[in-house]
Amino acid sequence: MITPVKKAQEKTAEKPWYRQFWPWFIIALPASSVIAGLGLVFVAVKDQDSLVRDDWYKDGKSINVDMARDTRATALGLSADIRIDAVTGEVHVNLHQKTGVTLPDTLTLGFFHVTLARLDQTLLLKKQGSGSYRGALSQALHGEFDLELAGDNWRLTTESTFPREQLHLEPR
Repeated sequence: MITPVKKAQEKTAEKPWYRQFWPWFIIALPASSVIAGLGLVFVAVKDQDSLVRDDWYKDGKSINVDMARDTRATALGLSADIRIDAVTGEVHVNLHQKTGVTLPDTLTLGFFHVTLARLDQTLLLKKQGSGSYRGALSQALHGEFDLELAGDNWRLTTESTFPREQLHLEPR
């Protein structure tokens, strides 16, 4: 006589391996790890970290920052007021000085997003008058940015969150 336990064992033995639960469960564990790993590789390649920006240099095993341009801006007594037109993207910079130094014909104004290098913008500002410069953004600014206004051998830097219409730069 066939007992119910024997009958269940015969049914299990009759099924091919691919119709049973446990082989698929065991295969699913490493397969899900491979799929997750490929997804992480895709994200890492697509959204790479941008390179270090600013006046940093590597000397042996230490990383240092060169403050010469910042110190030069302090010595020249430079400061700047920046006004950004949210509609047109026009940028107006008024550069103020305490010393009688000759101001350059062009300045560079960099907007560097804190995490996404693709949102960075660098403007070439042209002199409009005594201490007045003008340029235009290629796209609107949204989020947190590091700003760098630079001349030949000096710079003014700050951090700011945009959208914003006005800000003031002074030497650090």
